[in-house]
Amino acid sequence: MLKSLIAASLSGALLFTSLQANAQWQDTLDKAKGQTVYFNAWGGADNVNDYIRWSAKRIKEKYDVTLKQVKLTDTADAVNRVLAEKAAGKNTQGSIDLIWLNGENFRAMKENKLLYGPFSTQLPNYKKYINEQARESLTHDFGTPVDAMEAPWGMAQVIFMYDTATLKTPPKSIPELLTYAQQHPGRITYPAPPQFLGSTFLKQALYELTTDKSALTKPVSHVDFQAVTAPLWAYLDKLNKVAWRHGKVFPTDATQMIRLLDDQEIDVALSFDISSASVAIQQGNLPDSVRSYVFTKGTIGNTHFLAIPYNSSAKAGAEVVANFMLSPEAQIQKQKPTVWGDLSVLSYAKLSARQQQQFDAIPRGIATLNISELGKTLPEPDTSWVKALENEWLKRYAQ
Repeated sequence: MLKSLIAASLSGALLFTSLQANAQWQDTLDKAKGQTVYFNAWGGADNVNDYIRWSAKRIKEKYDVTLKQVKLTDTADAVNRVLAEKAAGKNTQGSIDLIWLNGENFRAMKENKLLYGPFSTQLPNYKKYINEQARESLTHDFGTPVDAMEAPWGMAQVIFMYDTATLKTPPKSIPELLTYAQQHPGRITYPAPPQFLGSTFLKQALYELTTDKSALTKPVSHVDFQAVTAPLWAYLDKLNKVAWRHGKVFPTDATQMIRLLDDQEIDVALSFDISSASVAIQQGNLPDSVRSYVFTKGTIGNTHFLAIPYNSSAKAGAEVVANFMLSPEAQIQKQKPTVWGDLSVLSYAKLSARQQQQFDAIPRGIATLNISELGKTLPEPDTSWVKALENEWLKRYAQ
């Protein structure tokens, strides 16, 4: 009898909590109607901009919220704008309602108390579809605890590309890459830091080469930077000598690496987009013999997020946008290689059978790895490592 009463009491409490959450979300939806959300997002890729336009159309249709993208060349510009508004005492009616960010920019906003929240874990789609235990980068952004101050939007992981018509067995680790480069001078390269993919290559190499991986989770000021990174610079000294154009010139980004691979100037390209090879093949920019792969011990991966500034003039609308971006509809559209190809943050196990079928039906393309083929995801080092690595690389190798 007592057990029955306890069970009934718990059931009633859960029902009350659920009804309360539904009422709170309905209040958010009501407040959001008619609002305009100014979304500051990097605007350097047409496919990403097209996806945001598609999202804006659906959000307007479903919620009567207008989403306007403010295209950025550098996300730090938006962070600095919010910081300037705070310094000027503009604590309401800010010019930015939603920002696409991660890493250093998130840490800067969090440390300077520029964020609204916590909000993300209260979004209906977060509670329904996110499994925080599935991936550390859902709760730690480049080592910084998220604390529900930003909502996950998508995931990326380093992949490598090679042409099976000319290369049968590609190098599958950082040491193997150097051995291959020494045996085939001029055929290996990487983008020049501080371009983010070049910086990621440094982190990938450092993770594999250093004997003190635990140091990478700490602020760089708390460790012996020169000792921890010594194996990286010794490695790059050797690699650059036998790299494409003798390490005097480096590709500017993944697009140029794909072009060099297509022109058969290099044998291995890399990208942070798992669908990049398939998209390039479809566009006629790579032969259909190109395939993607990852290193045996894993590759660097991260999550990118949506955050709301503390002085947003449309906080309810921004929450509605963030919640829509976490819907299966939006995540399925985003993962299509011909749309964006971005990895979904949703837990496959939490999807309905129909939703799982929709994800399964996404055409991956002939050169896109599936989730099981992506192997181990290596964590991003603490965000403070980025500038330290970039500055040291520039000091040593910039021409």
